[in-house]
Amino acid sequence: MAGVLAMILAGGEGTRLQPLTVTRSKPSVPFGGSYRLIDFVLNNFVNSDIIRIFVLTQFKSQSLYMHLKKGWTVNGIPGCFIDPIPAQMRMGKRWYDGTADAIYQNLSFIEHSSPDQVCIFGSDHVYKMDIRQMLQYHHAKKAVLTVSAIRVPITKAKTFGVIEINEDGRMIGFEEKPANPKCIPGDPDFALVSMGNYIFEANTLYEELRADSESIDSSHDFARDIIPNLYPKEPVYVYDFMNNIIENDITHGYWRDVGNLDAYWQANMDLVAENPLFCLNNSSWPLHTHYPPLPPAFFQDTEDFKTVTSHSMISAGSVITGAKIERSVLGFNCNVDTGAHIKETVLLGDVKIGKNCHIHKAIIDKHVEIAPGVVIGENFEHDRNFFTVSEGGVVVVPKGAKIGF
Repeated sequence: MAGVLAMILAGGEGTRLQPLTVTRSKPSVPFGGSYRLIDFVLNNFVNSDIIRIFVLTQFKSQSLYMHLKKGWTVNGIPGCFIDPIPAQMRMGKRWYDGTADAIYQNLSFIEHSSPDQVCIFGSDHVYKMDIRQMLQYHHAKKAVLTVSAIRVPITKAKTFGVIEINEDGRMIGFEEKPANPKCIPGDPDFALVSMGNYIFEANTLYEELRADSESIDSSHDFARDIIPNLYPKEPVYVYDFMNNIIENDITHGYWRDVGNLDAYWQANMDLVAENPLFCLNNSSWPLHTHYPPLPPAFFQDTEDFKTVTSHSMISAGSVITGAKIERSVLGFNCNVDTGAHIKETVLLGDVKIGKNCHIHKAIIDKHVEIAPGVVIGENFEHDRNFFTVSEGGVVVVPKGAKIGF
């Protein structure tokens, strides 16, 4: 799709995901055993035949750069690229002041590409989306801006941008993170909220960003400034994500903002539920990432213990020896020793679990070693003395920790 350019906002600091974001940016946080959060939006564009992509980075971006370099390099295809753009202070000695400012500071890259439409998407949501269908809607409505939206329970809507539309789908109201969200007319239990994905007509984007840059009262943010200023005067339309259909996909309408530890843990658990809410397997919609050169996962019994796994995802390079794994997600190169019991837990990769450990409802970051007999997730008061414990009771062990030695 030669007339379409993608700009992915991947500079998120991810403070609510700490300690997972102490050494990495939010988009580069591992997810689902083999992936990074940014892989989902990248796959959405590539599977939609949009392969002119700039990735805007800012905070702690080294692991993200390495992931893009190893897994997302496009060579030898004219007009196709997936290029990271670091914050370069092109408009003065300052970092990005907001999402709109991030795009504004890189307008030269956009203009040089001469697109008709610019897709501006976030990088830290878990979902599948055929962006071509949203583009078709954008063209059919002759919109200057189209915002993708999804229904959420009214009790959760105050953390999103809440949208009002007319019968034709045109935006007639928008409020970012309201204290009292407005419900969908006739449906008091739900609100319509922005997914943070935008398709702009290029000329409109240029005009709005330049005007916004000159406003001293602006926070230079799409949700707080650009959208509220644009929809009253121009045709801004709202695309219902539930109308997006992917062939052979059994998890229609799944979208998760994994902005905090509980949401991140739950999204991983959705993958291994009795009836998974989100399925990674679909030959019609392959999910690409960087796979290191590792052998398949290996399972072995001992004289006293059999290896038992159920409703779990075990990534390449992992070795499970006489252990029990239940409803868990294990990243690359994890080793779980004899007698250990891992339940409802996410291991991000390169983790060693000693003999007879019991770990429940936890997130274990990379390069962690846990000594034999350690118990995590069964006594929150004890765990809080050593680890982060989320509001929902998820215990998080930070990267590189040595526990019990």
